[in-house]
Amino acid sequence: MPYVRLLKFADRCLGSALVRLLPRPSAMDGVEMAPRSILLIRPGGIGDAVLLVPAIQALKEHFPEASIDILAERRNAGVFALCPGLRHVYHYDRPGQLLRVLRNRYDVVIDSEQWHRLSAVVARVVRAPVKIGFSTNQRHRLFTHAISYALEDYEANSFLRLVEPLGISAALPPVPWLFVPDLARETVAKLMPAEDPSPLVIIFPGASIPEKRWGEDRFREVVKWCAEQSFKVVLIGGAGEEEVAGRIAGADVVNLVGMTSLVETAAVLGRAAVVVSGDSGVLHIAAGLGRPTVSLFGPSSATKWGPRGDRHLVLRPTNCPDCSRFGTTPPCPHNGRCMQEIGVEEVTAAISASIMSN
Repeated sequence: MPYVRLLKFADRCLGSALVRLLPRPSAMDGVEMAPRSILLIRPGGIGDAVLLVPAIQALKEHFPEASIDILAERRNAGVFALCPGLRHVYHYDRPGQLLRVLRNRYDVVIDSEQWHRLSAVVARVVRAPVKIGFSTNQRHRLFTHAISYALEDYEANSFLRLVEPLGISAALPPVPWLFVPDLARETVAKLMPAEDPSPLVIIFPGASIPEKRWGEDRFREVVKWCAEQSFKVVLIGGAGEEEVAGRIAGADVVNLVGMTSLVETAAVLGRAAVVVSGDSGVLHIAAGLGRPTVSLFGPSSATKWGPRGDRHLVLRPTNCPDCSRFGTTPPCPHNGRCMQEIGVEEVTAAISASIMSN
């Protein structure tokens, strides 16, 4: 995506300089006051935003009187419609909205970005005495509380560590911890087939980068197998993925690719007997809604990003190491071998096992 590449370029050139030039904030040992206003910064993709929600809910539970604002990007801001009780959701990549945030005053600002520096710069400039963020590079000097970050921790647990300086020790909440608005449910009810006893398999065949793609031929075989088992299949995806979805869909498939917003997609996912997806924002939404999943992991770490719990079956190759770090995946010298090692029969067996056990 050109926009994402532009942001990363700006971060590398401008962010690296600013984190060195800006003065450090005053050091703090602890936070004694109960904050009345909190800003969370969440640039990046949909999955990161979804996995931040448990930390937001911990803040809401611990400080019920506090107003919570989010500074997100346009591409992931829709996630926060699934997290009720927020005051405002601003867009990081809309200059007018970013300036409005910079004019506000908060008691606490939490930067949840894991590596890139521009969000740490924003956190430093925002008027707030308490500034919390990950200490993954030079960005650590812009926070009053710099939190260590481990690539071996489940990402939702990493985000929960960001609220610890506020005296909160929280574990992952029980599912569902995402909640679909009634209007989205009503809209989706008009698009979906009438409910019947047949299990509903929802498939997201898309991927944010080529290295995470499993292949439309393989997905087509899975769709054919589902039809043979008398399972209902719904395909979901975003704008621009319609052509691929059309080649995957069979005669009895409900193809909603390009037809639903992010919140409406969540409403579709909420009906699933099982959701089949690669490592994607859709996968994390399904898990947050408490739906069983079968996920296909290649370059990204299943330890870091794989859904937790016995309702989630994670498929990944045994011969390829994880190569994705801090949201960046290098070009694969083996032509995406890690994803290709996951066989169709593995996926169909996992779908069958998931439906039988749930």
